[in-house]
Amino acid sequence: GSVYAEEGTAAHALAEHKLKKALKRRSKRPVSDYHCDEMEECTDGYVAFAMEQVELARQECKDPVVLIEQRLDYSAYVPEGFGTGDLLIVADKVLTVIDLKYGKGVAVDAEWNPQMMLYGLGALELFDALYDIETIRMTIYQPRLESVSTWEISVKDLMEWVEMELKPKAVLAIKGEGEFKSGDWCRFCKAKNTCRARAEEYLRLAQMEFKAPPLLSDEEIAEVLKVADELAKWSADVYAYAQDEAVTKGKKWDGFKLVEGRSNRKYTDEEEVAQAVQKAGYTDIYKKTLIGITEMERLLGKKKFAEVLGKLVYKPQGKVTLVPESDKRQEIMAATAEADFKEE
Repeated sequence: GSVYAEEGTAAHALAEHKLKKALKRRSKRPVSDYHCDEMEECTDGYVAFAMEQVELARQECKDPVVLIEQRLDYSAYVPEGFGTGDLLIVADKVLTVIDLKYGKGVAVDAEWNPQMMLYGLGALELFDALYDIETIRMTIYQPRLESVSTWEISVKDLMEWVEMELKPKAVLAIKGEGEFKSGDWCRFCKAKNTCRARAEEYLRLAQMEFKAPPLLSDEEIAEVLKVADELAKWSADVYAYAQDEAVTKGKKWDGFKLVEGRSNRKYTDEEEVAQAVQKAGYTDIYKKTLIGITEMERLLGKKKFAEVLGKLVYKPQGKVTLVPESDKRQEIMAATAEADFKEE
Protein backbone atom coordinates (compact mmCIF):
# COMPACT_ATOMS: atom_id res chain seq x y z
CA GLY A 1 0.00 0.00 0.00
CA SER A 2 0.92 3.67 -0.13
CA VAL A 3 2.72 5.69 2.53
CA TYR A 4 -0.62 7.41 3.28
CA ALA A 5 -2.30 4.05 3.91
CA GLU A 6 0.54 2.94 6.22
CA GLU A 7 0.38 6.27 8.09
CA GLY A 8 -3.40 5.87 8.45
CA THR A 9 -2.98 2.33 9.78
CA ALA A 10 -0.44 3.57 12.36
CA ALA A 11 -2.81 6.37 13.45
CA HIS A 12 -5.72 3.92 13.85
CA ALA A 13 -3.59 1.51 15.90
CA LEU A 14 -2.42 4.35 18.18
CA ALA A 15 -5.99 5.69 18.54
CA GLU A 16 -7.25 2.18 19.36
CA HIS A 17 -4.58 1.78 22.06
CA LYS A 18 -5.31 5.18 23.65
CA LEU A 19 -9.05 4.60 23.60
CA LYS A 20 -8.65 1.19 25.27
CA LYS A 21 -6.51 2.79 27.99
CA ALA A 22 -9.11 5.56 28.48
CA LEU A 23 -11.75 2.84 28.90
CA LYS A 24 -9.42 1.04 31.36
CA ARG A 25 -8.92 -1.94 29.06
CA ARG A 26 -5.65 -3.78 28.55
CA SER A 27 -3.59 -2.63 25.60
CA LYS A 28 0.04 -2.54 24.53
CA ARG A 29 1.24 0.70 22.96
CA PRO A 30 2.00 0.09 19.26
CA VAL A 31 5.37 1.06 17.81
CA SER A 32 5.62 2.78 14.43
CA ASP A 33 8.05 4.95 12.47
CA TYR A 34 5.08 7.17 11.60
CA HIS A 35 4.45 8.28 15.20
CA CYS A 36 5.04 12.02 15.60
CA ASP A 37 3.72 14.97 17.63
CA GLU A 38 0.95 15.61 15.09
CA MET A 39 -0.26 12.01 15.30
CA GLU A 40 -0.12 12.12 19.10
CA GLU A 41 -2.23 15.31 19.16
CA CYS A 42 -4.71 14.04 16.57
CA THR A 43 -5.26 10.73 18.35
CA ASP A 44 -5.52 12.49 21.75
CA GLY A 45 -8.23 14.73 20.26
CA TYR A 46 -10.05 11.73 18.82
CA VAL A 47 -9.97 9.89 22.15
CA ALA A 48 -11.27 12.98 23.99
CA PHE A 49 -14.15 13.24 21.48
CA ALA A 50 -14.85 9.49 21.67
CA MET A 51 -14.96 9.56 25.48
CA GLU A 52 -17.41 12.49 25.36
CA GLN A 53 -19.71 10.32 23.21
CA VAL A 54 -19.32 7.41 25.65
CA GLU A 55 -20.27 9.73 28.54
CA LEU A 56 -23.33 10.96 26.62
CA ALA A 57 -24.35 7.34 26.08
CA ARG A 58 -23.91 6.63 29.81
CA GLN A 59 -26.40 9.42 30.54
CA GLU A 60 -28.94 7.78 28.21
CA CYS A 61 -28.27 4.21 29.33
CA LYS A 62 -26.75 2.72 32.50
CA ASP A 63 -24.36 0.34 30.77
CA PRO A 64 -23.76 1.10 27.06
CA VAL A 65 -21.84 -1.38 24.92
CA VAL A 66 -18.58 0.13 23.63
CA LEU A 67 -16.74 -1.71 20.85
CA ILE A 68 -13.44 -0.64 19.29
CA GLU A 69 -12.29 -1.67 15.78
CA GLN A 70 -15.35 -3.89 15.34
CA ARG A 71 -15.66 -5.85 12.09
CA LEU A 72 -19.00 -5.04 10.47
CA ASP A 73 -20.65 -7.39 8.02
CA TYR A 74 -23.26 -5.89 5.68
CA SER A 75 -23.02 -8.65 3.05
CA ALA A 76 -26.78 -9.19 3.45
CA TYR A 77 -27.10 -5.95 1.47
CA VAL A 78 -23.90 -5.76 -0.61
CA PRO A 79 -22.15 -8.96 -1.78
CA GLU A 80 -18.94 -9.55 0.23
CA GLY A 81 -19.59 -6.25 2.00
CA PHE A 82 -17.75 -5.68 5.25
CA GLY A 83 -15.74 -2.97 6.97
CA THR A 84 -14.38 -1.97 10.37
CA GLY A 85 -16.18 0.38 12.74
CA ASP A 86 -13.53 2.37 14.62
CA LEU A 87 -15.93 2.91 17.51
CA LEU A 88 -19.46 1.62 18.15
CA ILE A 89 -21.54 2.75 21.11
CA VAL A 90 -24.83 1.00 21.77
CA ALA A 91 -27.21 2.74 24.16
CA ASP A 92 -30.87 1.69 24.55
CA LYS A 93 -32.37 3.32 21.46
CA VAL A 94 -29.34 4.97 19.82
CA LEU A 95 -26.50 3.24 17.99
CA THR A 96 -23.45 5.45 17.39
CA VAL A 97 -20.87 4.67 14.69
CA ILE A 98 -17.67 6.75 14.65
CA ASP A 99 -15.18 6.66 11.80
CA LEU A 100 -11.69 8.14 12.21
CA LYS A 101 -10.20 9.37 8.95
CA TYR A 102 -6.57 10.43 9.38
CA GLY A 103 -5.92 11.61 5.81
CA LYS A 104 -5.37 15.20 4.75
CA GLY A 105 -7.55 14.91 1.63
CA VAL A 106 -11.05 16.38 1.58
CA ALA A 107 -13.49 16.89 4.46
CA VAL A 108 -16.17 14.19 4.22
CA ASP A 109 -19.79 14.86 5.19
CA ALA A 110 -21.63 12.22 7.24
CA GLU A 111 -25.04 13.22 5.80
CA TRP A 112 -26.37 10.52 3.44
CA ASN A 113 -22.85 9.07 3.36
CA PRO A 114 -23.14 5.58 1.78
CA GLN A 115 -20.13 4.15 3.64
CA MET A 116 -21.45 5.26 7.04
CA MET A 117 -24.96 4.02 6.23
CA LEU A 118 -23.56 0.61 5.28
CA TYR A 119 -21.59 0.58 8.54
CA GLY A 120 -24.84 1.43 10.33
CA LEU A 121 -26.50 -1.56 8.64
CA GLY A 122 -23.58 -3.79 9.66
CA ALA A 123 -23.89 -2.60 13.27
CA LEU A 124 -27.65 -3.21 13.21
CA GLU A 125 -26.98 -6.79 12.07
CA LEU A 126 -25.04 -7.27 15.33
CA PHE A 127 -27.37 -5.55 17.79
CA ASP A 128 -30.88 -5.20 16.40
CA ALA A 129 -32.04 -8.47 17.95
CA LEU A 130 -30.76 -7.46 21.41
CA TYR A 131 -31.68 -3.77 21.52
CA ASP A 132 -34.68 -1.73 20.44
CA ILE A 133 -32.59 0.64 18.30
CA GLU A 134 -34.50 3.53 16.74
CA THR A 135 -31.72 5.88 15.62
CA ILE A 136 -28.27 5.54 14.05
CA ARG A 137 -25.88 8.40 14.85
CA MET A 138 -22.90 8.57 12.48
CA THR A 139 -19.76 10.66 12.92
CA ILE A 140 -16.79 11.12 10.60
CA TYR A 141 -13.86 12.49 12.61
CA GLN A 142 -11.03 14.06 10.54
CA PRO A 143 -8.55 15.66 12.96
CA ARG A 144 -6.07 16.95 10.37
CA LEU A 145 -8.84 18.84 8.58
CA GLU A 146 -10.44 19.98 11.87
CA SER A 147 -13.66 18.44 10.57
CA VAL A 148 -16.20 16.55 12.67
CA SER A 149 -19.39 15.69 10.81
CA THR A 150 -22.29 14.05 12.66
CA TRP A 151 -25.63 12.97 11.22
CA GLU A 152 -28.54 10.96 12.54
CA ILE A 153 -31.02 8.81 10.65
CA SER A 154 -33.92 6.75 11.99
CA VAL A 155 -33.73 3.01 11.41
CA LYS A 156 -37.03 3.35 9.50
CA ASP A 157 -35.50 5.89 7.05
CA LEU A 158 -32.31 3.83 6.75
CA MET A 159 -34.35 0.78 5.73
CA GLU A 160 -36.29 2.91 3.25
CA TRP A 161 -32.92 3.92 1.70
CA VAL A 162 -32.01 0.22 1.49
CA GLU A 163 -35.22 -0.59 -0.42
CA MET A 164 -35.33 2.50 -2.66
CA GLU A 165 -31.62 3.09 -3.37
CA LEU A 166 -29.29 0.33 -2.25
CA LYS A 167 -31.08 -2.87 -3.32
CA PRO A 168 -31.94 -1.76 -6.89
CA LYS A 169 -28.31 -0.66 -7.46
CA ALA A 170 -26.93 -3.84 -5.88
CA VAL A 171 -29.12 -5.97 -8.18
CA LEU A 172 -27.84 -4.10 -11.26
CA ALA A 173 -24.26 -4.46 -10.05
CA ILE A 174 -24.60 -8.23 -9.52
CA LYS A 175 -26.01 -8.62 -13.05
CA GLY A 176 -23.16 -6.52 -14.43
CA GLU A 177 -25.68 -3.94 -15.59
CA GLY A 178 -26.21 -0.32 -14.66
CA GLU A 179 -23.81 2.55 -15.16
CA PHE A 180 -20.20 2.28 -14.02
CA LYS A 181 -19.55 5.60 -12.32
CA SER A 182 -16.45 6.73 -10.50
CA GLY A 183 -16.57 8.76 -7.30
CA ASP A 184 -15.35 8.80 -3.70
CA TRP A 185 -17.07 5.40 -3.24
CA CYS A 186 -14.44 3.80 -5.52
CA ARG A 187 -12.12 3.23 -2.57
CA PHE A 188 -14.52 0.60 -1.17
CA CYS A 189 -14.74 -1.32 -4.46
CA LYS A 190 -12.81 -4.55 -5.05
CA ALA A 191 -12.34 -3.66 -8.73
CA LYS A 192 -10.97 -0.17 -8.04
CA ASN A 193 -7.48 -0.91 -9.41
CA THR A 194 -8.59 -2.29 -12.78
CA CYS A 195 -11.93 -0.51 -13.31
CA ARG A 196 -12.22 1.14 -16.71
CA ALA A 197 -14.77 3.75 -15.59
CA ARG A 198 -12.41 4.95 -12.88
CA ALA A 199 -9.46 5.02 -15.29
CA GLU A 200 -11.43 6.94 -17.92
CA GLU A 201 -12.47 9.54 -15.34
CA TYR A 202 -8.85 10.24 -14.40
CA LEU A 203 -7.30 9.81 -17.84
CA ARG A 204 -9.74 12.46 -19.09
CA LEU A 205 -7.41 14.89 -17.34
CA ALA A 206 -4.61 13.70 -19.61
CA GLN A 207 -6.57 15.06 -22.57
CA MET A 208 -5.43 18.46 -21.35
CA GLU A 209 -2.08 17.23 -22.72
CA PHE A 210 -0.28 18.24 -19.54
CA LYS A 211 -0.25 21.90 -20.57
CA ALA A 212 1.67 24.18 -18.22
CA PRO A 213 -0.80 25.41 -15.53
CA PRO A 214 -0.96 29.06 -16.77
CA LEU A 215 -2.20 27.79 -20.16
CA LEU A 216 -5.18 25.94 -18.69
CA SER A 217 -8.50 27.79 -18.45
CA ASP A 218 -9.90 28.64 -14.99
CA GLU A 219 -12.55 25.92 -15.49
CA GLU A 220 -9.90 23.32 -16.34
CA ILE A 221 -7.78 24.22 -13.30
CA ALA A 222 -10.86 23.98 -11.02
CA GLU A 223 -11.66 20.57 -12.53
CA VAL A 224 -8.11 19.31 -11.89
CA LEU A 225 -8.21 20.63 -8.30
CA LYS A 226 -11.45 18.76 -7.61
CA VAL A 227 -9.95 15.40 -8.52
CA ALA A 228 -6.23 15.94 -7.84
CA ASP A 229 -6.39 14.20 -4.46
CA GLU A 230 -8.39 11.28 -5.88
CA LEU A 231 -6.06 11.14 -8.90
CA ALA A 232 -3.07 10.71 -6.57
CA LYS A 233 -4.93 7.95 -4.70
CA TRP A 234 -5.89 6.25 -7.96
CA SER A 235 -2.34 6.20 -9.31
CA ALA A 236 -1.13 4.88 -5.92
CA ASP A 237 -3.82 2.14 -6.01
CA VAL A 238 -2.84 1.10 -9.55
CA TYR A 239 0.86 1.09 -8.62
CA ALA A 240 0.22 -0.98 -5.46
CA TYR A 241 -1.89 -3.45 -7.48
CA ALA A 242 0.77 -3.77 -10.22
CA GLN A 243 3.54 -4.29 -7.66
CA ASP A 244 1.51 -6.89 -5.74
CA GLU A 245 0.79 -8.80 -8.99
CA ALA A 246 4.52 -8.73 -9.87
CA VAL A 247 5.69 -9.83 -6.41
CA THR A 248 3.06 -12.47 -5.59
CA LYS A 249 2.19 -13.82 -9.06
CA GLY A 250 5.35 -13.13 -11.07
CA LYS A 251 3.45 -10.81 -13.43
CA LYS A 252 5.69 -8.99 -15.93
CA TRP A 253 4.73 -5.41 -16.80
CA ASP A 254 6.07 -3.98 -20.05
CA GLY A 255 8.90 -1.53 -19.32
CA PHE A 256 9.12 -2.36 -15.59
CA LYS A 257 11.16 -4.72 -13.41
CA LEU A 258 11.36 -5.69 -9.73
CA VAL A 259 14.43 -4.49 -7.82
CA GLU A 260 15.42 -4.42 -4.17
CA GLY A 261 14.50 -1.08 -2.61
CA ARG A 262 17.02 1.21 -0.96
CA SER A 263 17.68 0.52 2.69
CA ASN A 264 19.67 2.15 5.48
CA ARG A 265 22.33 0.51 7.60
CA LYS A 266 21.21 -0.59 11.06
CA TYR A 267 22.92 -1.76 14.24
CA THR A 268 22.35 -5.45 15.01
CA ASP A 269 22.37 -4.78 18.78
CA GLU A 270 22.59 -1.24 20.22
CA GLU A 271 23.86 -2.37 23.64
CA GLU A 272 26.69 -4.38 22.07
CA VAL A 273 27.54 -1.41 19.82
CA ALA A 274 27.74 0.93 22.85
CA GLN A 275 29.99 -1.51 24.74
CA ALA A 276 32.31 -1.99 21.75
CA VAL A 277 32.66 1.76 21.10
CA GLN A 278 33.24 2.56 24.80
CA LYS A 279 35.85 -0.21 24.96
CA ALA A 280 37.58 1.47 22.02
CA GLY A 281 37.83 4.65 24.13
CA TYR A 282 34.90 6.73 22.81
CA THR A 283 32.41 8.01 25.37
CA ASP A 284 30.41 10.81 23.72
CA ILE A 285 28.09 8.43 21.87
CA TYR A 286 24.59 9.30 23.12
CA LYS A 287 22.32 12.16 22.02
CA LYS A 288 20.09 13.89 24.56
CA THR A 289 17.02 15.56 23.04
CA LEU A 290 14.05 17.29 24.63
CA ILE A 291 10.91 15.18 24.56
CA GLY A 292 8.03 16.42 22.36
CA ILE A 293 5.17 18.62 23.57
CA THR A 294 2.54 15.85 23.72
CA GLU A 295 4.86 13.56 25.69
CA MET A 296 5.81 16.44 28.00
CA GLU A 297 2.12 17.20 28.66
CA ARG A 298 1.54 13.53 29.46
CA LEU A 299 4.50 13.57 31.86
CA LEU A 300 3.46 16.75 33.72
CA GLY A 301 -0.32 16.47 33.39
CA LYS A 302 -2.38 19.18 31.64
CA LYS A 303 -2.72 21.48 34.66
CA LYS A 304 0.98 21.41 35.63
CA PHE A 305 2.00 21.71 31.96
CA ALA A 306 -0.04 24.92 31.59
CA GLU A 307 1.36 26.27 34.87
CA VAL A 308 5.04 25.52 34.14
CA LEU A 309 5.25 25.85 30.36
CA GLY A 310 2.18 27.90 29.37
CA LYS A 311 4.28 30.91 28.28
CA LEU A 312 6.94 28.77 26.60
CA VAL A 313 4.66 27.00 24.13
CA TYR A 314 3.12 28.58 21.04
CA LYS A 315 1.20 27.34 18.03
CA PRO A 316 2.56 28.73 14.75
CA GLN A 317 0.16 29.71 11.98
CA GLY A 318 -0.80 26.80 9.76
CA LYS A 319 0.55 26.71 6.22
CA VAL A 320 -1.81 28.33 3.71
CA THR A 321 -3.61 25.59 1.77
CA LEU A 322 -6.12 25.60 -1.07
CA VAL A 323 -9.08 23.34 -0.17
CA PRO A 324 -12.62 22.68 -1.48
CA GLU A 325 -15.41 25.04 -0.30
CA SER A 326 -16.99 22.17 1.65
CA ASP A 327 -14.02 22.30 4.08
CA LYS A 328 -15.21 23.57 7.50
CA ARG A 329 -12.22 25.86 8.14
CA GLN A 330 -12.66 29.64 7.88
CA GLU A 331 -11.56 31.27 4.63
CA ILE A 332 -8.64 33.71 4.80
CA MET A 333 -8.14 36.74 2.57
CA ALA A 334 -5.81 36.55 -0.44
CA ALA A 335 -3.57 39.37 0.88
CA THR A 336 -3.05 37.52 4.18
CA ALA A 337 -2.34 34.31 2.28
CA GLU A 338 0.24 36.06 0.08
CA ALA A 339 2.02 37.52 3.12
CA ASP A 340 2.10 34.09 4.81
CA PHE A 341 3.38 32.50 1.60
CA LYS A 342 6.24 35.00 1.32
CA GLU A 343 7.29 34.41 4.93
CA GLU A 344 7.89 30.70 4.25
